Amino acid sequence: MGHLQSAKAEFDRALDTLLESPDGARAEPRLREHFERLVDRISVLEQAALTTGDGFSETKSEPAAIDALLAIETFESTAPKAATAEAVQADLEATIHDIPIPTNDRVLRYVELFQGRLREFLTEGLSRGVQYLPMIQATFRAEGLPLDLAYIPLIESAFKPSALSRAKARGVWQFMRGTALENGLSADWYLDERADPTKATQAAAKYLKTLHGMFEDWHLAMASYNGGPGRVKRALTRSRKNDFWQLTSTTKFLPRETRDYVPMILAAIIIAKNPAQYGFDIVPIVPTLTETVIVPPALDLRRVAEWAEVPMDDIQALNPEFRRWTTPVKKGEYTIKVPQGAADKVREGLAAAEPGQLNAMQFHTVKRGETIASIAKKLGVNRTDLAEANYLRTTSRVNAGARLIIPRMPSAALLARASSGELEKVAETIVADVLAQTTEETKSPVTPSRARTYKVRAGDTLSAIARKTGTTITQLKSWNKLRTTNLKVGTQLLIQSPRAVNTQ
Repeated sequence: MGHLQSAKAEFDRALDTLLESPDGARAEPRLREHFERLVDRISVLEQAALTTGDGFSETKSEPAAIDALLAIETFESTAPKAATAEAVQADLEATIHDIPIPTNDRVLRYVELFQGRLREFLTEGLSRGVQYLPMIQATFRAEGLPLDLAYIPLIESAFKPSALSRAKARGVWQFMRGTALENGLSADWYLDERADPTKATQAAAKYLKTLHGMFEDWHLAMASYNGGPGRVKRALTRSRKNDFWQLTSTTKFLPRETRDYVPMILAAIIIAKNPAQYGFDIVPIVPTLTETVIVPPALDLRRVAEWAEVPMDDIQALNPEFRRWTTPVKKGEYTIKVPQGAADKVREGLAAAEPGQLNAMQFHTVKRGETIASIAKKLGVNRTDLAEANYLRTTSRVNAGARLIIPRMPSAALLARASSGELEKVAETIVADVLAQTTEETKSPVTPSRARTYKVRAGDTLSAIARKTGTTITQLKSWNKLRTTNLKVGTQLLIQSPRAVNTQ
C-alpha cells in the first residue's frame, strides 16, 4: 500500500514472532533452513521495493488515446449508410450545439466507427468523463467558450490525466510542454501541471481562445490545436483557402492526422451529447470525494498515504500532477488532495512527525573541482536527473560546499537499472545468487582477516545494515549469534564479507 513505516514495524515484529516462539523457526533443522532462506528472499524483495519506490521513480503514465485513434484509416471510398445520415440529421435538429457540425461523409464515417469497433473506447471515455465535464463546462462557460469543446479530451486522452502521447504531450488536454508553459502551467522534474485536470482545463480555455482569435473559425482553431497554428497558417496561405473543409479536401496542405482530427471530434461530440440515441449505455465513474491539505516541500507522499490510511495509488490518482512520490523540494507550500475525511489525520501526522521523518532524502556535498557530470558518474545516477532534481542544468556550475539531492535510494546497481517489468526476474536472480553464495560460504568460510565491524546507529535495522554492507540478514545473525532482530544503538556487529563494506 506504500505505507513504509508501518510495513517496516510489522516486518520486524513478524520476524521476532518467528524467532522467539518456543515452537517457531528454530525448533528443528529443516524448518530453520527454510526460515533462513525465507528471510533472504524477503530481504531481496525489500531492496527491490525500495528501488522502485524511492520517491524519485517517475509515476506511471498511460498511452494517449489520440495516437491510436489517428492511426486508424476510415476507408474514405466507403460511403456512410443512409440510415446513419438520417439519424444524425434528426439528432442535430433536436439537439443544441454551439459550434457548427456538418453532416458530410467524413463526420458520418467517424459516427459509424464509434458505433462499431470503437464503441468500447467511446463508452469507457464517456463514463470517465462524467467526473470532469461539469468542471470543464463551468470553466468554458466562464470564459465564453462553446461548451461543445469540452469533449475534445474524449479524443485526446479519453479523460485520463496520466495519458502521455508518443510526442510527449501529457494530461487530459494533451499539452506539449512548450505550449503548457506559454499558457501558465508549470512543468519540471517534480511537478507537471499538464496532468492536473483543473489547471490544464484553465490553460486549454486560454489556448483555445487564442487560436480562435487567430482564425475566427472553430474548425480551423481545432485543427491548429492538433497540428499547430503555424502549420495551419502556412496551409491557408499556400492553398488560398479560408475554410477547413475546402483546405482538407486534398492531401496537399495538411497531414492526414490533422485532416481527420476535426471530423473525429465532431462525431464524438454528436454521440456524447445524446449517447442513448446511438445505442450507448453510459455508467458514470463516480469521482472520489476529496478535501485538501496544505503540506510542506520535500514531503514523501507515502507518509500522506499512511496517515490517511489509504493505498499510495489512491494519493497518486488524486494528485497526478506530482511526477515523483514527493512534493517538490523548492521552498513553499503545496496543496494536495486526500479522500474526504482524511485531511485531519494527515494534519495530525504532519504535526507529530519530526523533520527527518518527512522524507528519506540523500544529499551530496559538492567538493572543489566537482561538476554535475563528475558527481553523477561518481554516484551512479543519471546526469539529467541529478541536475533537474536540483533545479539545475547539466551544464550548470556547482560551488564547493553546496548540497545536492541525490535522486535515488541506495541499492544494488542491478536493481537500480531494473524496470518494474524486470523486477521479479531480477529478484529471482539475486535470490539464486544469495543462496549460492551462502552454500559456497558454508564450504569455504571467509577468513578472519577480512572481517570488519559496523556500529549500530539510531534507526538501523538488520535489513538496512545488510543492504549497506552487501550481506544478508541470515549472515549477519549467524556471524553475530543474534537470536532476534532487535538491535541496540552502539553495538559493534561483525561483518565477514569479501566485498567492500560501506560503514559510513
